[in-house]
Amino acid sequence: MKRILVVEDNERNMKLFRDILGFAGFEVLGAGTGREGLALALAAPPPDLILLDIRLPDIDGVEVLRGIREALGDGLKVFAVSASVMPDEQQRILASGFDDFITKPIQMRSFLDTVRRALGESA
Repeated sequence: MKRILVVEDNERNMKLFRDILGFAGFEVLGAGTGREGLALALAAPPPDLILLDIRLPDIDGVEVLRGIREALGDGLKVFAVSASVMPDEQQRILASGFDDFITKPIQMRSFLDTVRRALGESA
């Protein structure tokens, strides 16, 4: 079973991610802060995919990504998740090293297709 770490401080969004991904057959780990997310990302075994909110209450998602990349390199897929839909901000976020960008609010079908493709599963 593929493991997905969701780092999200909004409880309703976290429940939505857990419900969708759990129903689709994924094991879901959850973190409500950047520091907690970084600790779970670096724990053994690492998750197969990380969905990382950009705006978190302690450290932002870009800083969390930096810690993940320093410790684990580029082998682990990390997707930015944000309500920011301005193209220039999305480009800035992607340029910081994320593998992809998912816009909130999510569209369930395209969200699951994106996650499955990232994990090498058929959509």
